Amino acid sequence: MIPTSFQIRDLTIRPAAVLAPMAGVTDTLFRRVIRGLGGCGLLMTEFTSSDGITRSAKKTLRYLYFQEDEHPITAQLFGANPAVMAEAAKMVEDLGYDAVDINLGCPAKKVVKCGGSGLLRDLPLLEDIFKTVRAAVKIPLTIKLRAGWDENSIVAVDVAKMAESIGVEAVAVHPRTREQGYTGAADWSIIAAVKQAVKIPVIGNGDINKPEDAARMVRETGCDAVMIGRAAATNPWIFYQMQQFAETGRYDIADDEIRYRLLMGYYKQINAANLPDGVGKMKQFACWFTHGVGNGSELRRIVHAARTPGEVLESVERFFVGRFTAAEKDDRSAVATNEGRVDERVDRLAVTQNVDRAAVTRIEDPAHGPAREHDRFEATLGT
Repeated sequence: MIPTSFQIRDLTIRPAAVLAPMAGVTDTLFRRVIRGLGGCGLLMTEFTSSDGITRSAKKTLRYLYFQEDEHPITAQLFGANPAVMAEAAKMVEDLGYDAVDINLGCPAKKVVKCGGSGLLRDLPLLEDIFKTVRAAVKIPLTIKLRAGWDENSIVAVDVAKMAESIGVEAVAVHPRTREQGYTGAADWSIIAAVKQAVKIPVIGNGDINKPEDAARMVRETGCDAVMIGRAAATNPWIFYQMQQFAETGRYDIADDEIRYRLLMGYYKQINAANLPDGVGKMKQFACWFTHGVGNGSELRRIVHAARTPGEVLESVERFFVGRFTAAEKDDRSAVATNEGRVDERVDRLAVTQNVDRAAVTRIEDPAHGPAREHDRFEATLGT
């Protein structure tokens, strides 16, 4: 089963589950949604340019904003200049992050030119980066890497061993090559090989889509923790589901009502934060999240047709309220044909003639109970 905790030096991560860094996704708002739902032991920022940080670029620094309830949290950096990366890591430490991570996995062309998985082709430079960054900070230093550049240069074990010898304190392994991108199957045997080669914690990543996958990865590779990326954007409850599965062997599935509440809450935060890319962020999240919603293709079409955050909110609300109203009518019909039995669902949703937001907010999530004030996630962004 998934470990209850693991240690990165004196930093305890409980449960042993990590939110992967995802560009355009894992900002403070999304991270706090994940934290509020439970089951995630460590949050990570979007991968952030070390050059941008050291230039104090306003947009880049925005990626590093976090709130106190996000601890423990790691900032992930990318770059290829050892001195610049060391300076950026020191700035991250000064901001109060619990750890700093070096990105050796991003396959994007514009990142590969100046870091990311491109560094897997230059191990001497990589060694210099590890040594320089390690000397610059006192907080734990970790790395996230891919298997290698292509199938002819699988270097994950070599990089992990080198990193450990220099003082890197944990390694997350995504066992696809840069050439694979996100296609094909993740080769979990590479995670197992890294685990056998080093004594520092090894975090497994790749092809975990449900709690059973996480448990199987731990069983097959011996990894100390699991990292979830794209599946968390599709199903933000996956961390809590993994915790449920570890404790009981089963887990709850979010229905459309619960998904509506989370989606609207998240979109309202984006709207309230006045993000410059708010509409784009809403549309991006819709591409992921709505695949778990009934008639999700229609919902995606509606969201992508909207031009402002306000229009997105109105469109999403109309979509779900229409579905709930139709469901209410169906339930009323069922009640009428069953000798007056009042279904509990109708009792909840038929408080008014039309399903309003307050009514939906009162619906309890079977996994977590009633919505709590803590879960409302104030959308206050730093400058």
